[in-house]
Amino acid sequence: MSRRSGILEFAVLGLLREAPMHGYELRKRLNTSLGVFRAFSYGTLYPCLKTLVANGWLIEEPGGTPEDAAAVPLTGRRAKIVYRLTAEGKEHFEELLSQTGPDAYEDEHFAARFAFFGQTSRDVRMRVLEGRRSRLEERLEKMRASLARTRERLDDYTLELQRHGMESVEREVRWLNELIESERAGRDLKGPGDAEPARDTTEGAPGALPRPGDLPGPDAPGDTTT
Repeated sequence: MSRRSGILEFAVLGLLREAPMHGYELRKRLNTSLGVFRAFSYGTLYPCLKTLVANGWLIEEPGGTPEDAAAVPLTGRRAKIVYRLTAEGKEHFEELLSQTGPDAYEDEHFAARFAFFGQTSRDVRMRVLEGRRSRLEERLEKMRASLARTRERLDDYTLELQRHGMESVEREVRWLNELIESERAGRDLKGPGDAEPARDTTEGAPGALPRPGDLPGPDAPGDTTT
């Protein structure tokens, strides 16, 4: 399984844990709630859904009303298929959600993981955040070393691009520091429009999805060392 397909499967399982959906709804949620998937198409999504069904993690059910289903022979149009998470699928997603290995810190995977922090236990959130911060601090150190070696050979525009890349990484590190401080203090983020403090998600209670597409930029433009 490629890393990108693994991230997509993770996101699909997470969205279907909230409620059953058909393919159009899923793609819309992937695009709007999980900005990292804006480039994914139906040609990518449906093979992923078929794989999840074959693995026993999803089941396909007829969508729409009984009247819609009865009209299918007359119209010749296919009935919408609704995808529902199975008990095995929920168990598999929770297993994925508990993982804190290096993949969880990478740019696209981190954005997807962060989107489901409302369903993630606090100790796992802390390990993912600290791992991401450590990864970015390593990246920042390499960028600074590279800039020091090549500064004299760069024109002003390339130099400015390198600086912009470093500033992007530094900004995300500061953001991560704030999140880690909040987690240590036992504070949860609130979803858009929440009037009351966000409920404790220590036991994995579902919460509002943030928008990873609005997270600080993952790949810094000037990072030429990786």
